[in-house]
Amino acid sequence: MIKDNQKVFNRLLVVIDAIITGIAFIASYYIKFYLFENGPGIGVLPVAEYFNLLFFIVPGYIFLYYRCGVYAPKRTVRKRYEIYGLVQANTIGIAALIIILYMVIKEINYSRSVMAIFYVLNIFLSSCFRIILRKALRTMRSKGYNLKHILLVGYSRAAEEYVSRILDNPQWGYVVCGILDDHIPAGTTYKGVKVLGTIGNLEIILPENKLDEIAITLSLQDYDFLEDIVHICEKSGVHTKFIPDYNSLIPTKPYTEDLMGLPVINIRHVPLTNTGNMLIKRIVDIAGALFGILLTSPIMLVAAVLVKFSSPGPIIFKQERVGLHNKPFYMYKFRSMEMQSAKEEKKAWTVKNDPRVTGIGKLLRKTSLDELPQLFNILKGDMSLVGPRPERPLFVEKFKEEIPRYMVKHQVRPGLTGWAQVNGLRGDTSIRKRIEYDIYYIENWTLWFDIKIIFMTFFTGFINKNAY
Repeated sequence: MIKDNQKVFNRLLVVIDAIITGIAFIASYYIKFYLFENGPGIGVLPVAEYFNLLFFIVPGYIFLYYRCGVYAPKRTVRKRYEIYGLVQANTIGIAALIIILYMVIKEINYSRSVMAIFYVLNIFLSSCFRIILRKALRTMRSKGYNLKHILLVGYSRAAEEYVSRILDNPQWGYVVCGILDDHIPAGTTYKGVKVLGTIGNLEIILPENKLDEIAITLSLQDYDFLEDIVHICEKSGVHTKFIPDYNSLIPTKPYTEDLMGLPVINIRHVPLTNTGNMLIKRIVDIAGALFGILLTSPIMLVAAVLVKFSSPGPIIFKQERVGLHNKPFYMYKFRSMEMQSAKEEKKAWTVKNDPRVTGIGKLLRKTSLDELPQLFNILKGDMSLVGPRPERPLFVEKFKEEIPRYMVKHQVRPGLTGWAQVNGLRGDTSIRKRIEYDIYYIENWTLWFDIKIIFMTFFTGFINKNAY
């Protein structure tokens, strides 16, 4: 029933999106020529000409919404990702519309202002509609409507994690009816979810047809029974999904490839191993570093003078760090501490009120201006504009033994800024949490993600309360 409702719901969304897009486009015409001006002047195309464009714009935008994941189920997709999908689709759509109108078919009489207003208005109206829709669905689910009832087959770590996530996110509208398992006694509970009986009871429960989904959450020791269980579930017609119990083996997002009909699971998807992606990122790094050097050269000049007069020693401090493929390199910074021996320098991180930090050094650290010389590291190819922050060799040796997956960060170039840093994980913060963010970045890299992090750095990344 809920599956059928989802199909109807998605079709309704498509219709409403088509209506919003049409209204936004025509409204943009009236805003431009009747709100901002005193009606269309001589040479201005009539509104009927803009209406004609809707025969191409509306289906084009619906297709882009689909490709950008806007019609993914609302239960588990976060609001910000849905709105990001809307922005992405509208950006591609307006760019394509402008290129086709003004460059391909050379219809230069269509107002550019109308296009700009349409871009902003369509994103605004579509986002408002989806926010209201989400609140309505959440209210319905809180009252017991539009819920999905799920049975778990197998008690495992995967089952516990799945139950925990569902209970932590009631807005998803999932209800776990119970768990079937051959090893855990009936009546055992985990966070209020009961073990109802053995897996053999599945053939009794399924014909009652009161379930919306079956989630197979077998422990690794029971995978011999997986094929039979899938066969029983598929035969019942109930939607079935498999939640593998291999977090300790494959802890992050794997991906599959088809090897002549044989599915092969790759443990980790790293987009930057693709030659095209590597080339694009490197071009952006070089362009960004050159632009950054030109833009900040007056600031770097002032900083260099202040460092020079603050205490004896070199202006630039070079420190060995571990980079791409575990290769060491020297990272540049403006010197912010008193000169010390190499043995003393290797002892530990800087701590709060560290006496070694100069007065100018405190200011440079707090504002991250001491990091600006790393733009030259980027030009050399040691670093990237965005990526996991590099660490000293002695700490790499320490953390790789203590923190699972720590060394994954070295599969990409280290960055001047990163996903962990713009989320506040800088200085004296959790290394484990930082690695989680670094791995998320590595596995989900896109050029747009890099641009987003760079913009976030300007608003959240420069001032660092944890820098001492």
